[in-house]
Amino acid sequence: MRIALFATCLADTLFPEAAKATVLLLERLGHEVVFPSDQTCCGQMHVNTGYQKDALPLVKRYVTVMAPYDVIVAPSGSCVGSIRHQHAMVAAKYGDASLAARAEDAAARTYELSELLIDVLKVEDVGAFYPHRVTYHPTCHSLRMTRVGDKPLRLLRQVRGLDLVELPAAEQCCGFGGTFALKNAETSTAMLADKMTNVVATGADVCTAGDASCLMHIGGGLSRLRTGVRTVHLAEILASTES
Repeated sequence: MRIALFATCLADTLFPEAAKATVLLLERLGHEVVFPSDQTCCGQMHVNTGYQKDALPLVKRYVTVMAPYDVIVAPSGSCVGSIRHQHAMVAAKYGDASLAARAEDAAARTYELSELLIDVLKVEDVGAFYPHRVTYHPTCHSLRMTRVGDKPLRLLRQVRGLDLVELPAAEQCCGFGGTFALKNAETSTAMLADKMTNVVATGADVCTAGDASCLMHIGGGLSRLRTGVRTVHLAEILASTES
């Protein structure tokens, strides 16, 4: 299968290993992965902060750049959620009906990584090896917008050498929420403190998730407290092998 990678601006700028791991994993499974070089931000941060009209050029860009591809994958439940739930809305409000229809079509072809693996490629055991004690944080967007459910956990359970431990109160938000963490710093910090307490309580070496943004937030807090717990994107774990 030929798959287009939507790397996301956060991965491209701060966490390129997540995007590279996505490519490595899919190629190992026998698929061709292409990177459309004209891609930019999905526009989520514009819409979420009330600048919906300013997101319109980014919606047009995504729809145009991804038009040739039947399957698009992003290592981000947050960005996939934006593409599915915001693009057509922005296009209908500030663009035209034709663009809105094209945005809906592009959204239907866009998948979060665990969705792509299980729902489209029909694979749970990706041949990964990761000898660490790991706990999984289900991010808000992947849980409540893209509704990936237990797909990441099903993939992690098949990873050789991995000791998967349940995260207490896993479905509670980590407090990031994009600009929420900036505008409501005290509330965000309190939510993060609860999340870190639960992560540390698992005795895990690694906390994983499908969104680099939440891992950035959680990882920053864990690092400042010198807990010794690392944050690693789901794609990086699934791309790991013994060799």
